[in-house]
Amino acid sequence: MQPESPPRRPLLVANWKMNGLHGDGLARASALAHHAASGDCAGDIVVCPPATLLFALRAVFAGTRIALGGQDCHVSAEGAHTGDVSAAMLADAGCAYVIVGHSERRASHGESNAWVAGKSAAAHAAGLTAIVCVGESAAERDAGRALAVIGRQVEDSLPAGATPGNTAIAYEPVWAIGSGRTPGPADIEAAHAEVRSGWERQFSGSGAALRVLYGGSVTARNAGDILDAPGVDGVLVGGASLSADAFWQICQACR
Repeated sequence: MQPESPPRRPLLVANWKMNGLHGDGLARASALAHHAASGDCAGDIVVCPPATLLFALRAVFAGTRIALGGQDCHVSAEGAHTGDVSAAMLADAGCAYVIVGHSERRASHGESNAWVAGKSAAAHAAGLTAIVCVGESAAERDAGRALAVIGRQVEDSLPAGATPGNTAIAYEPVWAIGSGRTPGPADIEAAHAEVRSGWERQFSGSGAALRVLYGGSVTARNAGDILDAPGVDGVLVGGASLSADAFWQICQACR
């Protein structure tokens, strides 16, 4: 009989997106650090603020259980890339994680699967865990192509060096982000199973240790049901993470 795989420790990620000036960012981070010091959560907590706040929040989260993450990185370690941030710079600022391939960047910046794979490789080279985002549009779901799109994105957005230790995958249905709508439990389970299958096709090995997160209109109200869905190993939270209290309630929903 094969031994059972150890349980995957949930990953709870706050993506602040382009929100937070110095004062309110520090206040939000301090409130979350206070929650984390006094409360209980069964998962790993990551906060991904705007790049302008990274060094300030590094000090706030020092000595706490909260890790710091970037919202994006460039494929190159350095160079003539005005306005971009490299993975090495994120590591230097105290980051342990970085989000790559978010649907907002795929749409507004034209990022291809290959480009996302390059960013993931850059993250790994800098010692960061890449949180790779995949997900279908409303049109793709309505056409019955959701699982095919997800599988292709997984297979084409991961570099050769990806492992369950340096990579997590976030399933974010594009139509759910910021809409207040979420897929049903069966749809989430099917999508996460396809993510794991795509990983296994790409790397010819078991995806049992891979952490697969759900993202898209996660709130304190629905987080418990989402986290209880089979195959869900955490959440990537947008709008609800802008409230320290709401995000902590999501963290506490992790069982």
